[in-house]
Amino acid sequence: MLTPMTAYVCPRCRSRAAADALTWRCPRCHGPWDLEFTSAPISLTSLASRVNSLWRYTEALPLATSLPHVTLGEGRTPVVRMTEGVSAKLDFLMPTLSFKDRGAVMLAELARRLEPRLVVADSSGNAGTAVAAYCARAGLPCAVYVPEGTSAKKLEQIRAHGARLTVVPGDRDAAAWAAQSAADEPGVFYASHVFNPHFLHGTKTYVYELWEDGGGRLPDTLVVPVGNGTLLLGAALALDELYGHGLIDRRPALVAVQAEAVSPLAAAFHAGAEDLAGAEDLAGTPSAPKPTLAEGIAIPNPPRAAQILRAVRANHGTFLTVTEDQLRDAQRDLARRGLYVETTGVACWAAVRTAPPRPGTTVLPLCGAGAKTGLA
Repeated sequence: MLTPMTAYVCPRCRSRAAADALTWRCPRCHGPWDLEFTSAPISLTSLASRVNSLWRYTEALPLATSLPHVTLGEGRTPVVRMTEGVSAKLDFLMPTLSFKDRGAVMLAELARRLEPRLVVADSSGNAGTAVAAYCARAGLPCAVYVPEGTSAKKLEQIRAHGARLTVVPGDRDAAAWAAQSAADEPGVFYASHVFNPHFLHGTKTYVYELWEDGGGRLPDTLVVPVGNGTLLLGAALALDELYGHGLIDRRPALVAVQAEAVSPLAAAFHAGAEDLAGAEDLAGTPSAPKPTLAEGIAIPNPPRAAQILRAVRANHGTFLTVTEDQLRDAQRDLARRGLYVETTGVACWAAVRTAPPRPGTTVLPLCGAGAKTGLA
């Protein structure tokens, strides 16, 4: 049912599973899967005549076969100039108003082929909304688990798409545990944007679009927000593929942004640690997470932490953090420029406008629409 040369493999212990299995994590070490998949080079000139969605990058996508695809026309978002040398890619103009559509369409297509009795997802809002929408498009029953305190507008959007919504008492981790418990039931597909690597192969199209729109070139620096790291890890996948196929001759620096209130990865990176556990040994007891306006990246224990840290270092990047005041100021500044973006989605702009300028060109994403949360 799936394309050849695709299998799940654990990056820690090298355990394997078929990519058409409902096994959502490594049974030995319980970590998230990677996907054993070999992309092929894309001819830049061939793209002009292709479908106007992320499925145009067929050589790079593990589910891009001759079978019909789930789609809402996602991808192909515009890039606009912000200041000298800095541009923003408007991923909040996706069908569900967030960049999570890039990965959700891949999970829904995979689920459509596997025909589970139920699709479950957990989210702080945007990923759950995207999975609910694409399951509706695919005709799949869906249940979404979110933590208490999730934006009312996001809850409304999830319900509107017909998903069964469960608000879980507690934080983001509590919602994940509830969804994972449901995912262990027979016949359930866990549409996890963290554990299922098909999601990352969807988010990597963010970089493929920049490469295409740049005529085969990429900016000098890519700045991305990081909670669970799905956009950053997708970007790193794309850079590996494009460089490996000789389609770019250099790798952009990959700069990650976290909210200062919840910044375990930034702390680990600057402590020189290879994982979150190592950060505690090097820097002492980590500070406890605090409430933040950037709810979408408020992840205290990202399961792919070690992969995220490696990707930033491999691509000559760093971590930046932003305060709550900087998030508020950045949201208002963008609104005055005609761009109404949610508070999580402004994190990269908050970082870039306050950090020392980087040499060359920089592109950052605006990841979610302001209509999802309102003005802070």
